[in-house]
Amino acid sequence: MRSFTGLSPASSSRRDSWQPVMTADTTTPSYWLNWRFLLCLIWVLMALVFASTLITKYEGPRGKPRRGRRENQGEREPAGMLYEDEVWKPCVKGVHPGWLLAFRLISFFVLVVLLLLNVHVDGGDIFYFYTQWTFTLVTIYFGLGSLLSIYGCYQYEEKERGDHRMNSGELDAEQGTGAKQPGSNQAHNIRKIAGFWAYLFQIIFQMSAGAVMLTDCVFWFIIVPFLAIKDYHINFLVVYMHSLNAVFLLGDTVLNCLRFPWFRIAFFFLWTTVYVIFQWIVHACIPLWWPYPLLDLSSPLAPLWYSSVALMQLPCYGIFVLIMKLKHFLFLKWFPGSYQCVM
Repeated sequence: MRSFTGLSPASSSRRDSWQPVMTADTTTPSYWLNWRFLLCLIWVLMALVFASTLITKYEGPRGKPRRGRRENQGEREPAGMLYEDEVWKPCVKGVHPGWLLAFRLISFFVLVVLLLLNVHVDGGDIFYFYTQWTFTLVTIYFGLGSLLSIYGCYQYEEKERGDHRMNSGELDAEQGTGAKQPGSNQAHNIRKIAGFWAYLFQIIFQMSAGAVMLTDCVFWFIIVPFLAIKDYHINFLVVYMHSLNAVFLLGDTVLNCLRFPWFRIAFFFLWTTVYVIFQWIVHACIPLWWPYPLLDLSSPLAPLWYSSVALMQLPCYGIFVLIMKLKHFLFLKWFPGSYQCVM
């Protein structure tokens, strides 16, 4: 599978020298019934328990009515709160949500083309790798985001027309009154709490953020320098696959109004854990080489590698948290009266 690293050697005689090799038959009981797999299983179960605890405790609008909430209300919101308009409106007031929609549509189109090109070049078995899992997740993010932005643009235009009619007195004239209806402004300012698709979109955003940082950092700072010593060349497709995902996601981060609470690192843990379990199931059924040597359970250092990968997720997610904090700092400085993201 050429997609393992996306690198090709300078000469065809060495084409297979970078390919992973099978160190043991992964379908034999002895491969799994040992202390190495037991320790790795403990790390995975600990990650699942930790992630489930965070999600159960913090996810969703805990203790709040499901219908909505008025703007500028004083009480503190739960960490998992999300409003419907936050998934499609830009972070700066006055910017039409159509700009965010255009960016998401362009990103989705480019990512789909790259993914299809990757499948055409290397076949469907590219989805054996974590890189393509993450790339597909980012593509889904922009696809779902485009749909939500289309809905948001419709809601935005409806609100603008309603505001215009209310300010011009057309609504009162139609109702046969000479003054605005009492309580109309209060009802107009109630924000709807997000539904299922909006929450799913928010979750994919934070899950993609950690996965993209993990994938691209490992590729550019570990895999590429190591294989560059062996005189391998990087093809253009792999450069794009390990760069545009981060570029588009960071671009959307600059424009969007989404929150980034720490507790949703739980979904990033779940994403990586599901990939590991998927690899275990595949290798238990089929004698196959591991896509990443760190996953090979035949090594005595396997428990150390598994725990190291688990710990790597913290700084990778933390990088994006710092990016969000930098965004809040700069935008509050540049647009003090119109920045509308929740920190």
